[in-house]
Amino acid sequence: MEMNRNTMIGLAAVLVVVIGGAWWYFGSQGQSITGTIEIDGSSTVYPITQAVAEEFQNENPDVRINVGVSGTGGGMKRFTIGETDISDASRPIKASEAEAAEQNGIEYYELEVAIDGIAIIINTENDFVDYLTVEELKLIWEPDSTVETWSDVRPEWPNQPIRLYGPGTDSGTFDYFTDEIVGEEGASRPDFTASEDDNVLVQGVAGDEYSLGYFGYAYYIENTDKLKIVPIDSGNGPITPSENTINAGEYSPLSRPLFIYVSKESLENPEVMHFVEYYMENAVQLVSEVGYVPYPESKYQENIDLIS
Repeated sequence: MEMNRNTMIGLAAVLVVVIGGAWWYFGSQGQSITGTIEIDGSSTVYPITQAVAEEFQNENPDVRINVGVSGTGGGMKRFTIGETDISDASRPIKASEAEAAEQNGIEYYELEVAIDGIAIIINTENDFVDYLTVEELKLIWEPDSTVETWSDVRPEWPNQPIRLYGPGTDSGTFDYFTDEIVGEEGASRPDFTASEDDNVLVQGVAGDEYSLGYFGYAYYIENTDKLKIVPIDSGNGPITPSENTINAGEYSPLSRPLFIYVSKESLENPEVMHFVEYYMENAVQLVSEVGYVPYPESKYQENIDLIS
């Protein structure tokens, strides 16, 4: 009888350990992630990051993700002083920004997330622009441009004022466009309607018959019913941007990589690490869904390996 009692006590102790262990294991496995992730930067990268954020929050409702759109430059200003965890960028980080990050003790990873083309767009009523050359774009947009009317670009075009729309000076798209087309980053005529919000540019060109603008290709894809895209000739004939021509590098020189910059310190927080891993694991699908060109899966796996 004594032995039975001892046996029962022993079995009870074992059950407590087993049940407790099981509770710990399954409880820890199912434990929800909490916290807040701060993201800011490029309006071009925004649709990708926002799509990832929405899907991630569906699976992790206790994580709050704030995605801002202050332009690549505006995002970098915040990122390099430690205000954000992740910075969306439509151009590589500048030397001055990298120096600011170093001075503030901000270490980071640079992760390429997609390929984008800059779309040159006109109003749907415009029936005379068949294509533009890189030289003509430079003539229109350079700082000392004398182009006032469409006929200043080609004499056979209408003698109508050319009204310009483009990203603001904090935009990575502005930096990239001016560098590739004008030949100097940030060099541009000042008399154009500028906005960090690409939707404002879409509305502007859509409502102005003699307008010309530029922004990320994905925003054109979202608004094909409101806008007309212009093929660009960089010396090998006019090329219309598409997923194929952008991915193949044929749409030159206005194809470019898109980035996110991730704070190494922030990656120590489980919610940030899980979010970035989720970003990379789902990038091929989500990048395509919002109108950009994804890299092969192996590229995203390299990103995961880099941060792990």
